Amino acid sequence: MTFPSINLDLTRMNFPFLHANRRTPASSKVLLSIIATAFALSACGPNHGAKAPTPENLGTALDEHLLQHGDICLAMFDWPIDLTEAEASSGARHAVQFPVMEKLGLVQSAIVAVPKSRENPDGAVKRFDLTDAGRQFYKPHAYTSRNGAEHANDFCVAHLQREKIVDIKVNSSDALHPQAVVSYTYRIDPAPWMQDADAQRVFPMIARIIQGAGGGLQLRQGFRLGDKGWIGETGPV
Repeated sequence: MTFPSINLDLTRMNFPFLHANRRTPASSKVLLSIIATAFALSACGPNHGAKAPTPENLGTALDEHLLQHGDICLAMFDWPIDLTEAEASSGARHAVQFPVMEKLGLVQSAIVAVPKSRENPDGAVKRFDLTDAGRQFYKPHAYTSRNGAEHANDFCVAHLQREKIVDIKVNSSDALHPQAVVSYTYRIDPAPWMQDADAQRVFPMIARIIQGAGGGLQLRQGFRLGDKGWIGETGPV
């Protein structure tokens, strides 16, 4: 599979505005900014080689990013986790997933008395906690929720590694802070219990990612150009 060509050879490009009148129109100023970025990205000196948006440089950056952030986790941050009767009756995701996890020996449950409330008139919850087997998958995984809550750990079920880069898109509209989006195929190391049919049923997205390894699916990762090279960004791209 060939990588997409990123043509930064300015000697073959015709820029008639460079020979026009002395006042440079606004559209030309934008193009000049893009050209300046292209020079910066394509410079081959020792201080600029790591900044070129090549498959090699971005592949290295992607490997480093996945080494630190390649775990696929379930947003099960803080244990134990309580399940109320109302949640169980409504078919909430924990109500669907926890019984399967308990069957697989990852969690254990107990009925616990709690103060009665409007949301929990029964005054009891089913409390799930990790077993020794389950704690093997509870890993450091820093995450900040949308409400600003910070979490240090999460329950993680697989780890990704790069297989091949298949596409690179560079956005140089901001000459000082160019960005890139890398599309890639991947290898995956899933938890052994994810082979269980019930686990695949209650975690369908995880099952799909596992099945898409080796070229069936492509993932995307965003990068920004830092002082020393490309840096992976968190969040959607």
